[in-house]
Amino acid sequence: MAASSRGHRERIVYETAQHLRRSGVGGTGLRQVVADAGAPRGSLQHYFPGGKDQLVGEALDWAGTWAAQRVEEHVARMRRPTPARLFTAMTEDWARDLEARDHARGCPVAAAVVDCADTTPAVRHAAASALETWRSPITAALLAMGRPRRRAEALSTLMLCALEGAIVLARAQRDTAPLRLVARELAPVLDA
Repeated sequence: MAASSRGHRERIVYETAQHLRRSGVGGTGLRQVVADAGAPRGSLQHYFPGGKDQLVGEALDWAGTWAAQRVEEHVARMRRPTPARLFTAMTEDWARDLEARDHARGCPVAAAVVDCADTTPAVRHAAASALETWRSPITAALLAMGRPRRRAEALSTLMLCALEGAIVLARAQRDTAPLRLVARELAPVLDA
């Protein structure tokens, strides 16, 4: 859905996620989010009476849902899905995004955790929920590929951990090589 066809509330949530990707929670200014969303200034109080914590929580929920949908899209496009092919598709997705944006935007969930997971329980819970929303379709895909439940759950966690770490390294190094490295090195483990 194009940003212009979304309502004010949805655009504010989307823009918050984008700001989190660039600047984390502390660097996300609510006035700028509202301006970038093209929403009236009073929108924040109207749509988000819980303030910044509510808005960040909803942006993280949006991010988890978006990531889960991407996983499902990757699996649907594969003729013969394997865990390694799924992970490669996920890492390539992030590599393309980082390259297109000059490494300026990472994962909003990771940014929120780094910024305030220890000081803001609501954000920590929202981040944990978003990560689980993202991990669930990975686990489901692995189950459909014939992995036992315990193994599917372990591998989906491994995939997310490796992906998030590689995104951080790629941004720090301004190079997508870490994403391609984890996909290549984990392939034998994932397909074993």
